[in-house]
Amino acid sequence: MDNTKISVYFMPGLAASSLIFERIVLPDSLFEVRLLDWELPIANESLKDYAKRMAEKITAPNPVLIGVSFGGILVQEMAAFLNPLKVIIISSVKSNIEFPRRMKIAKTTKAYKLIPTSIFSNMEKLSAFSFGKSIAHRLKLYERYLSVRDVHYLDWAIERIVLWDRTQVDPNVIHIHGDADEVFPIQYIKNCIVVKGGTHIMILSKYKWLNENLPAIILGEFSK
Repeated sequence: MDNTKISVYFMPGLAASSLIFERIVLPDSLFEVRLLDWELPIANESLKDYAKRMAEKITAPNPVLIGVSFGGILVQEMAAFLNPLKVIIISSVKSNIEFPRRMKIAKTTKAYKLIPTSIFSNMEKLSAFSFGKSIAHRLKLYERYLSVRDVHYLDWAIERIVLWDRTQVDPNVIHIHGDADEVFPIQYIKNCIVVKGGTHIMILSKYKWLNENLPAIILGEFSK
């Protein structure tokens, strides 16, 4: 590892592999990029314990942690066990206060337990029932990028998201969010860098914006 470069660790979103970052390119003269992937959770493992286990994979002393969606939640928890230079979240939330109403209801009613996560274990079969170009295209994206289809992991992850207990926002967290995010709607999000037209998968669709602006954001030189 080159000590003259800034080490940047990327954490993907729920069930996604690090392939979702394949379009993200940071100047290699300044940054040392490292991609993280999900580990299968231990039975009944808390999010904090899981974050501690994932933090042990970080070898740089002052890393930049970048997480997408659930990965954004995770890197915030990992930060407690590290000394990060910066924590950046994309298409995510800074506390459970920013959850949309439906997620808060799911927590109260425990409706999240009814999600049939087993359907994700065979995305190829699901694609056979698709109709329309947009649905077929989205299923192809799922097949390529959503590689973690273990039912135990999915059940665990969904529960850990819905039951996330953080209510105090870390003011040092940098939040990048799309104004068309359908999972975490922008109206519930405060104090973020807004990407116009950015959806929940803007790590793929808005990669040009991210490639252009992430270096300045990491270096503290970004201006809205």
